[in-house]
Amino acid sequence: MIMADNRKKQVPLRLSAKLYDEIAAWAEADFRSVNGQIEYLLTECVRQRKKNGRHVPENLEQAPQSDTP
Repeated sequence: MIMADNRKKQVPLRLSAKLYDEIAAWAEADFRSVNGQIEYLLTECVRQRKKNGRHVPENLEQAPQSDTP
């Protein structure tokens, strides 16, 4: 039986004060810690990329491009 590796890797991360404040407010609304929110967002981003094979746009306020005209 293979067990999942549940060890967590510590990664130093630098964020602008504005981005941190936005993530902190979002985390509070979702009842998560800031660290938990960042991990959740990264997990969702990786899952979405694996699902559709596309990258996230540089401008996060920009909607992703569709292949359909």
